[in-house]
Amino acid sequence: MSTFPSGEQWVLRHGRQEATVVEVGGGLRTYTVGGVDVVAGYAADEVCRSGRGQVLMPWPNRVRGGRYTFAGADHQVAITEIPLSNANHGLVRWLPWQLHWHADDWSALTVRARLHPQPGWDGILDVSVNYVLDSGGLTVSAHAVNVGGSPVPFGYGAHPYVALGETSLAEVELTVPAAQEVLVDDTMIPTGTATVRPEMDFRHPRALGSTSLDTAYTGLERTRDGGAWGVVVGGLSTGDVTVWGGPGLDWAQVFTAKGADSGVDGVRGIAVEPMSCPSNAFNSGDGLVVLDPGQSWSGTWGIAPALLG
Repeated sequence: MSTFPSGEQWVLRHGRQEATVVEVGGGLRTYTVGGVDVVAGYAADEVCRSGRGQVLMPWPNRVRGGRYTFAGADHQVAITEIPLSNANHGLVRWLPWQLHWHADDWSALTVRARLHPQPGWDGILDVSVNYVLDSGGLTVSAHAVNVGGSPVPFGYGAHPYVALGETSLAEVELTVPAAQEVLVDDTMIPTGTATVRPEMDFRHPRALGSTSLDTAYTGLERTRDGGAWGVVVGGLSTGDVTVWGGPGLDWAQVFTAKGADSGVDGVRGIAVEPMSCPSNAFNSGDGLVVLDPGQSWSGTWGIAPALLG
């Protein structure tokens, strides 16, 4: 009996939709409609690369130098982004997760894990993610509760890549309904937030052309009821795909390098990452949540492919 690099594979199905959630990291390995890739995932016999579909807790993006101060104590977590000397994307994406629940028809399931103390991290969190396929697409709800005895800093992010199919990167039409962008230094650590620059402004849909993005946006326009924002990856041969984020997810990172027309490791895609805070929030405090003992946090995002129409 062989074991996949990403562990157990839990498959969701609803109509023409199918999605695979994995044991290692509790993330989304595949999502298809009628056999067509909606997300740029990875094969069952591959190790997840470039954060594809991973769950990012207790922080998304980066912590400068892996160092932060919380409750008067200095902490040093492991450096995982060696070229830039940062700690990247939290502590749960390589943990083993357990299948906690699934619907009778396997259209929905919940996975969970416990994050224990380790060097640079003193807290104990119970974390879970619920995945649901329905007529509107894929909905993902993340939850964290502090089951330890002291407060902890917390942030969340998700890392799906929208598959580009046969569409060239330059021809992708992007819509990002954001008034502000996060400015960064040469180590990708934020230096401030500013009105979105013209070359980074995608409030009206337009082709990427030569624009390259590894950019966090905020000031996101939500639906009139204060609900969700939506980033649309459009102009695709397979139809437009919307990645949306609900309340509490006030930042969206857009990363285009893995959508290049050649030299990409894996299926070509553009990452649209719903986040509760920007990079380095453990130091800046921007968007940071402090969970007291017994306190919880929840956030919901999803993917709506035009293929369902």
